[in-house]
Amino acid sequence: MSIIVENITKEFGQQKALDNVSFRIDPGEVVGLLGPNGAGKSTMMKIITCFIPPTSGMVKVYDADIFEQSLEVRKRVGYLPENNPLYTDLYIKEYLEFVAGIYKVDNIKPRVEEMIDLTGLTPELGKKIGALSKGFRQRVGLAQAMIHNPDVLILDEPTSGLDPNQLIDIRNLIREIGKEKTVMLSTHIMQEVEAVCDRVIIIDKGKIVADDSTEKLSKGSLANQRFVAEFNKPVEKDQLLKIQGVDRVNKVNETTFELFSESTDIREDVFKFAVKHEVAVLSMQKAGKGIEEVFQQLTKKG
Repeated sequence: MSIIVENITKEFGQQKALDNVSFRIDPGEVVGLLGPNGAGKSTMMKIITCFIPPTSGMVKVYDADIFEQSLEVRKRVGYLPENNPLYTDLYIKEYLEFVAGIYKVDNIKPRVEEMIDLTGLTPELGKKIGALSKGFRQRVGLAQAMIHNPDVLILDEPTSGLDPNQLIDIRNLIREIGKEKTVMLSTHIMQEVEAVCDRVIIIDKGKIVADDSTEKLSKGSLANQRFVAEFNKPVEKDQLLKIQGVDRVNKVNETTFELFSESTDIREDVFKFAVKHEVAVLSMQKAGKGIEEVFQQLTKKG
């Protein structure tokens, strides 16, 4: 097990940022940590990376305890904080060599060259970090997080503020990294979770409210079932509402409708309806609500 989190609670005065949180992450998993602002995501990441201690509970990274073996944990973990603090007066190579020296990396220069190539920083090597775009600063942050070849990468909002092209580049890079390392990332971009993550942990008010595979959360039991039906000629919405198991109907156009059901697979009844009303079903597609709607359902106020 690469990360074990057991009964973690973190209090800041009277405020409880994390409340008895537990989960485990296997080697090679890419896990998305989701939650509204203030839910406790960054606090959880800072505890795993030994930046702050928990009030109670236990965390182990590859069997190294964050209390008793914090230096070993830091060796095994690469961390990109949300604000990505960098020395802006240094050149890229200069900065990465500095960070590699702190980690006592063997063969610093070849390792720095490898990270520059992996993160696509070569075109910007002549610039100081302060002159880089947000996208290239994020690449520098990823390079420094990986410079010591950690087993676990913790990425807090790694694509925040990027333009669409930069976002795709960083997303592809994270996907490649995830083939070899355990990755935990927090993000507010739901498409990113569906594109990159194998598993999703949703946290709200300091507690885990969902923990499952991305596929199951996006299609599964937490969401009402949604069916998209296209007929060969116009159909009345009121007629569709009379189909057994249909709870709600959304009209897309004269011949296409979204049909919602709390728990029933309504496809057979829709075909029976079509036969009865002498219309043909051109297509019938079942789809989940998607991560975004599940997220809203689980974290909405009240």
